[in-house]
Amino acid sequence: MMNTRRKYFLLCLIGALCAVSTVTQAARKSGYGLEADSGIEYVPEEIVEWKELEVTLPAPPKAGNLREFYVSAVATNHYFIDSSSLVVGTDGVVRYVLVVRTAGGAENVSFEGIRCEDRTWKLYATGSTDGQWRTARISEWRPIENKPVNRYHAALSREFFCPDGNPIATAEEGRRALQLGQHPNAK
Repeated sequence: MMNTRRKYFLLCLIGALCAVSTVTQAARKSGYGLEADSGIEYVPEEIVEWKELEVTLPAPPKAGNLREFYVSAVATNHYFIDSSSLVVGTDGVVRYVLVVRTAGGAENVSFEGIRCEDRTWKLYATGSTDGQWRTARISEWRPIENKPVNRYHAALSREFFCPDGNPIATAEEGRRALQLGQHPNAK
């Protein structure tokens, strides 16, 4: 024998199922159904393919524009960015002139870019002692690796030019981060 509560519950359940069935049938008849043949076409969002800007080589670095940045406790070289060369392209690439001074006094100069979106870097050209640029023979996007030695690309990306994985908005923002020793949003 069913008690009153169970009878009431069953009647409510049957009523709810009937209501759902009625609404579903009405939606199908009116053309608002969600089935595949409803006539509603799914249009995928248009994907715009990334295109790199054409690059112009900057002026050779000047000693007064060099801003040293920290790489790691095990780094024996000194790393500098020529702050006047810093550019944020509309393609999302942060480009800069990097100067690396070894403990023995040798100096390597390069013009590079970091693409924050996919954490890659690219060498565009190397500088010679006469102040001229030599375009890189192999100029392709390479992954930024965060390894203990020679982690300067990781330091630039994570701590200065790509806080939160996004490129800085302006060159001035990058210069300010270099002046502070780290971007305020860097983690």
